[in-house]
Formats: sequence, structure tokens, C-alpha cells
Amino acid sequence: MFYLKVLFYKVIMQVLKLAGKLVPQTQPFIFTGGYSSLALTKLIIDQDTKHVFIVTDAVLNKLGITKGVCNLLAEHQVKVTIYDQVTPDPSESVVNNGIALLRKQQCDLVLAIGGGSSIDAAKMIAVLAYSKQTIKGVAGLLKIRKEGLPLCVIPTTSGTGSEVTMAAVITDTENQSKSLVVSPKMMAMATALDPVLMQGMPAKITADTGFDALTHAIEAYLSKYANAQTDQFALTAIKLIFKQLPTCYHQGDDLAARQALALASCYAGLAFNKTNVGYVHAIAHQIGAKYHSPHGFTNAVVLPVVLDFYLKGSEERLADMAKAIGIDTNNLTSVQAAEQFILAIKELQAEVGIPKTLNCIEEKDIKSLAKSALKEAHYFYPVPKYLRPSQCEKMLTQLCTP
Repeated sequence: MFYLKVLFYKVIMQVLKLAGKLVPQTQPFIFTGGYSSLALTKLIIDQDTKHVFIVTDAVLNKLGITKGVCNLLAEHQVKVTIYDQVTPDPSESVVNNGIALLRKQQCDLVLAIGGGSSIDAAKMIAVLAYSKQTIKGVAGLLKIRKEGLPLCVIPTTSGTGSEVTMAAVITDTENQSKSLVVSPKMMAMATALDPVLMQGMPAKITADTGFDALTHAIEAYLSKYANAQTDQFALTAIKLIFKQLPTCYHQGDDLAARQALALASCYAGLAFNKTNVGYVHAIAHQIGAKYHSPHGFTNAVVLPVVLDFYLKGSEERLADMAKAIGIDTNNLTSVQAAEQFILAIKELQAEVGIPKTLNCIEEKDIKSLAKSALKEAHYFYPVPKYLRPSQCEKMLTQLCTP
């Protein structure tokens, strides 16, 4: 029975792959370098924008991260409304409250300033700004009917890559689940990778978001949708993250390292935007929705456990990644090189303070978490190898065992 199900899942993935080729995809214009956020702001001004709706969180707003952008907009008589009520893993109410405020102020462009939560919320607010569709109505693949407001993005973390993807994840608090929304109509018009805004990022958030980007790149490289272009993006991202994440973690004010890590996150986003992700995300989404565990942190802990499962069957691809980060693979078999890559991930975890297990998972929830994770993965993600329910439950048990 399991093999029949796997055959069915593979058929679904092929259908989605064909459908994806028919969907037009654009990429945002990317500004990089110190104060590139102000260059993006000038672009917004040149678009004859009248009223910008900034989506961010209260902490960033209080720290003055939005100040430079707001001042430049004000100098050019562009109105600004700041919505700073975004919370981690934004819920439907966060998005709906933002839409209500935007409509009241009659804004004509949405600007996200923040991490993945702010960007995901901004995507949904922009695309549903003046639409009759609801969040539940657009959840899933390609269900958004009309273009929304123009969207620009200034990420303040180096992790989600959401600035260059056509996906958003919104939390359904009532059902303790996460809704994935995928549509090219959510793609940003432009983004700025400004290391100046990332200098003050706490070490823990640097580690968590850095591992989020690493997970995106690795899952993109292992995806059955991978191609030469996504492979180049993914391998470059992996190489940069291994080199720059420790520096950013220990020396947060290193602008060159911050810039490189921001580019790595962006490259990883460009990769998984076409390949999608895999079991690491599927499992992490369920844990995050149930226990409110930070997404990047959860991905970081789950990653090596899933890679251990992939080892037999994906050893050559894992060996490629080992070589990319500088491991001498000349005298190693593919399996040995793959093992060295997984070991290097565990060593990087230790260096940036990522634990080996999660203390939030409750034993009574393991079956339901596994069921939800496999449902998400098998109907959305072109994984290289398929998990049985018992294997997924074993992984979750391993993740919560000290």
C-alpha cells in the first residue's frame, strides 16, 4: 500500500511541475549594499506613489529601523502609514487588521520592513488589499485571481529569502496549523539587501535565520525539481552560509559578512522558489503552529535528523554539498562525504548555539504532528525520498529526546 501511495504522490508532483512551467514568474529588482534601502525608497518615490503602507513589527519600529525610509518619503511629500502589529508566525487576524487599516488610509503601495513574518504578512495584505477574496480562499496553489498593490521588501534578517519568493505562510490559530499560499501575484516588485539594517540583529536570531536560509538551500538542492540554475544558487548559498554565519554570529557589526549572508539568503530563496522545500519544512511547520517554536530555530534542529534519513539515496547530492563547503572528498566514497557534510552541519549548530533537540514536543502529539507533516510534504513538496508515518514519528521522538 505504501508504494502505491508513493506512486500517487509522484504523479501529483509531476502534475505540479508541469503546471509550474505554465505559470509566468518574474523576479524583483534587487538593490544591494549599505543604505540600499534608501535606493529602493527612491524607486518607490519615482513610481509616483502617494501613500506607502509600511508593514513591520513593534520592536523594529521602536528601534527606529523604519526612520530613514520614512524621512526620505516625507521629504518627497509621500504619505506613510506604519502598521507595526506583526507577530511571529502572523495569524489571519494580523493580516486582516492590516488590510482594514490600509483600506481606511487608502494606501497605494505596501512596503515590508522586517523578517519573514513581516514579509509574509505584507504579501498577503498587498494581494488582498482591495480584493473580495479571503485568506482561506487563497490558501493553496495559484488561487489568487487578481493582482494586488505593488509590493517592495526590505528584509532585516538573513533567513527566509521571502523577498524573492512567491509564497507566504499564515498561521490558522483556530486549527493550530499553517496555511501555505503560493502565487506569482505575491512577488515583490523590488527588494533591498541592506547590511546596515542587519548589524544590530541579536546573535540568536542571526543563528536561527541563518539556518533557515541553509535549510532552504539544502532542500532546494535535494529537490526533484532541481535544475542547473537552482543548483548554482543553492550551492553558492550553502558555501556563503558556512563561511559567513559564524562571523555574523560572533561579530554582528561586520558589514561585509552581513552583506554576504544576506545574499546567501536571497540566493537560497531564488533556488527554492522554483524547487520548493521538503520534509524539514513540513515537520517544522507543524511544530511551529502547535507550540509557537520559531521557524528558523525549528528548521535548524530538524535539519540533520531529516538528512540522516536522506543519506541512503541522496548521498551523491549531499557529497556535492560537502565539496562546496571545502571538505576534501577525493579519498571518500559518496556516503562518507555525505556523512562528513551532515557532521559539518552539526558542528555549525554547536558553534552558533543551536541545540540537538526540542523541549516543546509532547509525546501525545507525535502521531498527529507526523500525519500533518506528511500531508503537507506529499501534496506540495518534491522530496527525494518518501517517509513512512512510523519513520516520521520516530524522527519526532528523536527530536524531543534529550
